[in-house]
Amino acid sequence: MSNANEIRPFRLDTPEEAIAELRRRIAATRWPTRELVTDRSQGVQLATVQELVRYWTTDHDWRAFEAKLNALPQYTTYIDGVEIHFIHVRSPHENALPLIITHGWPGSVVELLGVIGPLTDPTAHGGRAEDAFHLVLPSLPGYGFSGEPTELGWDAGRIARAWAKLMDRLDYPRYVAQGGDVGAAVTDAMGRQAPKGLLGIHFNFLAGATGIKDKLPAKSEQERAAHDALNTFAKEGSAYFLEQSTRPQTIGYSLLDSPVGLAAWMLDHDTDSYYKISRAFVDGEPVGNLTRDTIVDNITLYWLTGIGASAARWYWEFGRAMAAASAAGQAPPPVSVPVGFTTFPGELWAAPRSWVETVYPDLAYFNEVDKGGHFAAWEEPDVFATEMRAAFRPLQKS
Repeated sequence: MSNANEIRPFRLDTPEEAIAELRRRIAATRWPTRELVTDRSQGVQLATVQELVRYWTTDHDWRAFEAKLNALPQYTTYIDGVEIHFIHVRSPHENALPLIITHGWPGSVVELLGVIGPLTDPTAHGGRAEDAFHLVLPSLPGYGFSGEPTELGWDAGRIARAWAKLMDRLDYPRYVAQGGDVGAAVTDAMGRQAPKGLLGIHFNFLAGATGIKDKLPAKSEQERAAHDALNTFAKEGSAYFLEQSTRPQTIGYSLLDSPVGLAAWMLDHDTDSYYKISRAFVDGEPVGNLTRDTIVDNITLYWLTGIGASAARWYWEFGRAMAAASAAGQAPPPVSVPVGFTTFPGELWAAPRSWVETVYPDLAYFNEVDKGGHFAAWEEPDVFATEMRAAFRPLQKS
């Protein structure tokens, strides 16, 4: 490593043998019998996975996605010994505000591609030049084209510090940050660390709700509905979370051995997104940008990069960090930058304003939109972009 701070161009060039091996493994799949219920209560439905596999093997074009990705400015750089991949698209408007967005699991930079145009070139998408952003879209350590950590400790806080180093290395003295899912935990840590130059943060997922459930209001109809959703997730929807936060290595063997097993595991995230994805394959009716191609692009990326275990390990790190803080009786430092939050109706728990203010008392921006779910930027890129403009507009000239 001649220059640890060097930023190098990145280009994806998948060997043909890797694609052939993927197809061979798919063809060798041992299928379970059909579930004994008519909903997803026993897991991902056989008809959904079989239609996904049919499309994957007959209609999906990985080379088309590869070309799409390679048309974007991509780079890698080493931070704390881990090679970090990121997309970096500068706006044609020079006074644009730099924005770093962090994806989650089971997502990747694939879920953020639809917002690049609206955010970097708002005048071409119904916005104003003064609402433009320079975009930095990193792949989390152990995800996608980023390297895999070879030591413990890469929790949300360490990733947050790495992102601050990345923005400094890109010569951005002032910037904002956004995240959902895992990205929400990372962005929360950034807000509490308050690195020099960070002006504000935005979330579309209230990641900290599970740890303070008893402190969240439950008086209004909306608050009670959110509590019901949170309790339902804990009882019926958190299997992936529990497995990855306690035994990421165990599930990793399966995720690295069977592409169909990987696909099913990734689909079994939350009820809203699952039924939207199922509808795209079984009925041929995509919801927003959750199309057959973008869904399979994301699954194929996970398979070809072999990240089944390394991506899951973040949850183990997260669980250990939370347990250690709780045992020590340590309250996290307050967030010292403006916070924005957008509630999307299909989220795991659609957080009411009162909940967000419980976690972030100095909430600067809040809005509830009428469509979209957990993968907000992926599913509804135009709505997401509109929210970024509104949330960060007061900081554009600060």
